[in-house]
Amino acid sequence: MPKEKRICDLEERLIDFAVRVIRTAESLLKSRAGNHIAGQLIRCGTSPAPNYNEAQNAESRSDFIHKLKILP
Repeated sequence: MPKEKRICDLEERLIDFAVRVIRTAESLLKSRAGNHIAGQLIRCGTSPAPNYNEAQNAESRSDFIHKLKILP
């Protein structure tokens, strides 16, 4: 598989994942706890796609790796 196809495929899969996360969050109970968990789930489940997109604009391989790292 060409490298370009894999890149596009990953981005598409990350977007699909974010959509599934949002749908799951919307299905949670509308309670204080449910709303809190839904908010956390949406924040963490939708961030990989834009983070990956940002990494695609890296200026070097090391910059790409740096942008994909998740620091504690």
